[in-house]
Amino acid sequence: MTPADLSLTVLHAVRRAVGDGALRVDEAAVPRVKVERARAGGTGEYASSIALALAGPTGLSALDVAGILKERLRDAPGLGAVEITGPGFLNFTLRREAGGELIRTVLGAGLSYGHGSALAGTTVRLAEPAEERARIVTETVARLLRGQGADVTYGEGDGERIPVRPGAYDPHTLGTDAARWRLLRAAPQDRPLDGPPLLVQHERNSLFRVRYAHARACRLLVNGRQLGITPAYETGVDAPALLGALGDHPAALLAAARLRAPDRVARHLESTADALLAFQHTVLPLGDEKPSAAHRSRLALAEAAGTVLAGGLFVLGISAPDRI
Repeated sequence: MTPADLSLTVLHAVRRAVGDGALRVDEAAVPRVKVERARAGGTGEYASSIALALAGPTGLSALDVAGILKERLRDAPGLGAVEITGPGFLNFTLRREAGGELIRTVLGAGLSYGHGSALAGTTVRLAEPAEERARIVTETVARLLRGQGADVTYGEGDGERIPVRPGAYDPHTLGTDAARWRLLRAAPQDRPLDGPPLLVQHERNSLFRVRYAHARACRLLVNGRQLGITPAYETGVDAPALLGALGDHPAALLAAARLRAPDRVARHLESTADALLAFQHTVLPLGDEKPSAAHRSRLALAEAAGTVLAGGLFVLGISAPDRI
């Protein structure tokens, strides 16, 4: 279950409560359900403040609204537990098998994972900029919008102009990939990243870290084949940071499209890469350890992470090499 799936599940619970009269509110007035990663020290993996948002319109306390929704979420597929904390926050723990559903979704969609139809029926007319950085940002935003179902056209002077601080595109000095990352990783209105550090193969180089993590995922698959291990999610994997990053990928792409902010994709790729690099050492057997279902499941998770990294880099127009 992805955060988008969880948001939809909670929304369905709200609509059922409205439909059976437990919540008296105009369904058209129900706010968008936002689900976020639970904060440090909180309960569960995800949390939502929807009960607080509905308290005023329904005339009930947030705790009462949360209790009504909890009853309607009790047997929802993919949810292991629903708890109420504080003034009425709903906290969610996913079932362990939910990781398998997520991995199968990622691998089934491939590089298109996270693309969707949230902006279907929307037409966006973008201005064609002449300045180099603005041109690359606009081109990337167009790709993000189309990936969410929007129809994108270009206008010579009357289209939407994305505010972009100028920056030179220098592929001859940095190479195409580093030149694009330099311009896209910083928010459009901010100064582009310094170029020379992007040429250093070091963990302080964010582009290197993302591409290296993708290369490590590819190498784990090669090493797994050599050991006779086929990736297949068969048992729960204790990797909440990595599973959370994969589940958050669709929301990151949609937010980047809506806000015209490709830097959100780049920052999400960094988080995914960091989670994968912290997880990679547990994937394959060590020493005399025998291959097991746990190794096959971890390898499937690593493959899914590599797929997300490659797909995100593709959206930014940056290559994802198998070896670095």
